[in-house]
Amino acid sequence: MKIALIGYGKMGKVIETIALEKKHEIVLEVDTHNKDNFSLDDLKKADVAIEFTNPGGVVGNILKCFDANVPVVVGTTGWNTRIEELSKICKERNQTMFYASNFSIGVNIFFRLNDYLSKIMNNFPEYDVFIQEIHHIHKLDSPSGTAITLANNIVKNIDRKDKWVNFDSDEENELSIISDREEEVAGTHIINYYSDVDDIELTHVANNREGFANGALTAAEWVIGKKGVFGMDDMLKF
Repeated sequence: MKIALIGYGKMGKVIETIALEKKHEIVLEVDTHNKDNFSLDDLKKADVAIEFTNPGGVVGNILKCFDANVPVVVGTTGWNTRIEELSKICKERNQTMFYASNFSIGVNIFFRLNDYLSKIMNNFPEYDVFIQEIHHIHKLDSPSGTAITLANNIVKNIDRKDKWVNFDSDEENELSIISDREEEVAGTHIINYYSDVDDIELTHVANNREGFANGALTAAEWVIGKKGVFGMDDMLKF
């Protein structure tokens, strides 16, 4: 498989290492030096593009992949307001986009556990709930895309919560997401249900970036030959 890496930071380098170990070929690396001038011809050399950049550049990169008729796997977060728009364009142009707020298999299992638990906890109003997410200090978006996915599921399933906020709120209808940034933390997400008598806590801790990179590569392998908009549920079929 020939891969275009759009974003050659820490995540891009981990993806490259694993891809080469799996005998894939990197035909394009886009970093800060060439992010504004890589061409459609450069992209067309690839079977698939993997995009891990920043919220400001992700939309343009996706559209460029559409122009080159190259499937794109998107790991950048923080552009939630544009996802519906890009999904529509993707379908209209018969292109291919695979997006996930988190490519880790473990995190996607965690998503399912969160969904299941929140449906149960809807029946127990004596418990309140908050989310804490901890990432490295270089992470640009806050809250994390993973925390937003977790929060949206809780708000969907628990009647007494109608929105999430990115601060510690005392309002009963608001789900608090507490975002902490620390040195070189790969990613920790904690969901805490608490009452006067006890706490129930779900936690996922990423030990390194390899889980995200492996998931993104698996998605790239899976999406080739398909048309449309896809996510981890389509691939994993839990």
